[in-house]
Amino acid sequence: MDSQRDTEKIIFRGKEYFCSLDLTLGLIGGKWKTMMIYMLKDGTLRSSDLQRAMPGVSNKMFAQTARDLEKDGIVRREVFPVVPPRVEYGLTELGKSILPIIFQMCDWGTRLLEAEPDT
Repeated sequence: MDSQRDTEKIIFRGKEYFCSLDLTLGLIGGKWKTMMIYMLKDGTLRSSDLQRAMPGVSNKMFAQTARDLEKDGIVRREVFPVVPPRVEYGLTELGKSILPIIFQMCDWGTRLLEAEPDT
């Protein structure tokens, strides 16, 4: 790793981060952000379908997660002016660029489960 990058503060889109890992975790860290990105891997989903694909997420947490990812340029939100309003979410190019890392995380979890005997 670049030690200079890991010791200097980073400014990204007006926010200050301690290092590049802090930046990455700030953008995609947490259960729901990563889960939302993963659920959008195959394309755009309507808001209700996306929320159903994320078991256990509250309405408030879903809305906050979607807002954060949209603000950071990872997810795009499109509102269709129909009654009732239809909202769809999809990944931006920046969002798609993180998918290989999320897939590696999935693979790591699978290997961990395979290596650990059932308890």
